[in-house]
Amino acid sequence: MNKKIRKAIFAGSFDPITNGHLDIICRASKIFDELQIGVLHNPNKKGMFTFEERVELIEKCTNHLDNIKIVSFNGLLVNYCEEHGIDTLVRGIRNGTDVEYELQMAHMNKELNPNIETVILATNPKYSFISSSLIKEVLNFDADIKNLVPEVVLEELKRKTNRGK
Repeated sequence: MNKKIRKAIFAGSFDPITNGHLDIICRASKIFDELQIGVLHNPNKKGMFTFEERVELIEKCTNHLDNIKIVSFNGLLVNYCEEHGIDTLVRGIRNGTDVEYELQMAHMNKELNPNIETVILATNPKYSFISSSLIKEVLNFDADIKNLVPEVVLEELKRKTNRGK
């Protein structure tokens, strides 16, 4: 009897990837046989890292996980999922605002494709205040962010902002 491979995708801009993202990725990788990391370009956000740099950072941060695949796509996430045999979206939440937004997105995705399920994972409380935007903002003031991002990301952030101390 053939066992169905459980495939999921965790999509985001990851500009940059944070310890909060990695918390969700590591936990989701234990649940699914294959976890795709969908790196998106958000035209509403000015990116610090190029698409290629974000992919490279994610690869370096997840190279200890053997069931991760990093992908990109254009268009609706549910369409990508249907085309690639993925039936689960993984989303992370930090607070009540995230819950409202993610529920709205889960309902819309279900409306667009009834075969898609959304699994929402609450982030570890120690990462509940972290966002990529906030990381970049506090870095402008030389804040110590070494506990908020992986070491490789910290090095790249310092290099990009000329704060290599």
